[in-house]
Amino acid sequence: MTAVIDMKHLARYTGGDARLDAEILQLFDAQAIGLVDRLREILATGDAKSWKEVTHTIKGAARGVGAFALADAAVICEQVGLADPKAAAEAVKRLGSEADAVQAFIKEVVRR
Repeated sequence: MTAVIDMKHLARYTGGDARLDAEILQLFDAQAIGLVDRLREILATGDAKSWKEVTHTIKGAARGVGAFALADAAVICEQVGLADPKAAAEAVKRLGSEADAVQAFIKEVVRR
């Protein structure tokens, strides 16, 4: 499986403790999935302020654990904004795909 999370990056914060890595990744997984779902809701309501806050939160959290492709997808969402609903929907679709890849990776890491 491709490493969608840079475990060396995460190890800088956890000292390479596998249990701590797993705990942080599980917390991140729950947060990220919830936030992606929240973005889908925001897309439907058109709340630009919440859109900016949630995309920024995903970006920071993803960078913190080393999920850089997910962070990049959040940056795209943040930049697209809600002015063009079609572009925003495409950006959220990409973000969701990245979040799914992160979730699958985390399940594999936690299983070890």
